[in-house]
Amino acid sequence: MASPIAVYTDLDDLDPSEGIALLEAEGFGVRVLETRDPDTIAAAAADASALLVGYAPVDAQLLDRLPLLGIVSMLSRGYDSVDVDAATVRGVWVATVGDVASTEVATHTWALTLAAVRRLDFFALSGRRGWLDRPTYAPRRLADTTLGLVGLGRIGSEVAALAAGSVGTILGYDRAGRDLPAGVTPASLAEVVAQSDVVSVHLPLDGSTEKLFDADLLATMRPGSWLINVSRGGIVDSDALADALDSGHLAGAALDVLDVEPPVPGDRLAEHPNVLLTPHVAYLSDRTAREYVRMQAANVVEWYRTGAPSHFATNPHEVIA
Repeated sequence: MASPIAVYTDLDDLDPSEGIALLEAEGFGVRVLETRDPDTIAAAAADASALLVGYAPVDAQLLDRLPLLGIVSMLSRGYDSVDVDAATVRGVWVATVGDVASTEVATHTWALTLAAVRRLDFFALSGRRGWLDRPTYAPRRLADTTLGLVGLGRIGSEVAALAAGSVGTILGYDRAGRDLPAGVTPASLAEVVAQSDVVSVHLPLDGSTEKLFDADLLATMRPGSWLINVSRGGIVDSDALADALDSGHLAGAALDVLDVEPPVPGDRLAEHPNVLLTPHVAYLSDRTAREYVRMQAANVVEWYRTGAPSHFATNPHEVIA
């Protein structure tokens, strides 16, 4: 009997060694491509039963070219680059790493919040700008700041815990209707956006959240406020945010994600002087760099052994059974 095949599409800067070892110990033959190109993936993974994906798009057309595929295992908690509906009707599992990096993302969010409140985006360049240069919007006193959290799952709740006792008020909107953490005042999306000095986004990217922060919603933010996004770039209308920054309506934006990554030359947000940008590293720590790779491969191994991965977006058997 031929060995099952597992194919890594793209890993960026992560070392797959531990994942490869897990897969090979289970009897998989492993290939590492380092590409997001669908034609390259289709050619190299035509006989694969498992596809291990970083950010490569996996749509219905690619799935149709992978007839033996049983699982797409993501290198993240998100799975918006996969057509989950198309995978599900084809009997293909979509697995994620779960909440491995919740603490790291929450900590990164809080660090960006503090940087925004203290205007480190501006003052870190003071040696080049001029020692006495000052921003249009001055730094805020943290205790006088209202923090608005849009989404209060595991990450949003951890941000609330970090901010509690430091900021003046925490407003929270959770579309899932979950009980909010202690110290968070429930509010509607409109109220959170309009009444906060810093609005932090903690939502998945799907049909209901794509470009949720459009020109109309951004226009309701407080003058001089900040938008923080560590979720997915597509939740924010990039041009609308750039316009709000250009006009001076917003003091700045702190972003760990963009709708196109890495940004292309001329990207308005990546090159904007009032954007504090980190390169999609909110998840990253010495621990998660290993655990992401391990969990991604472990999902494939668990699926191969039992028929189901440990963490998954949908269960295809609930649809096709």
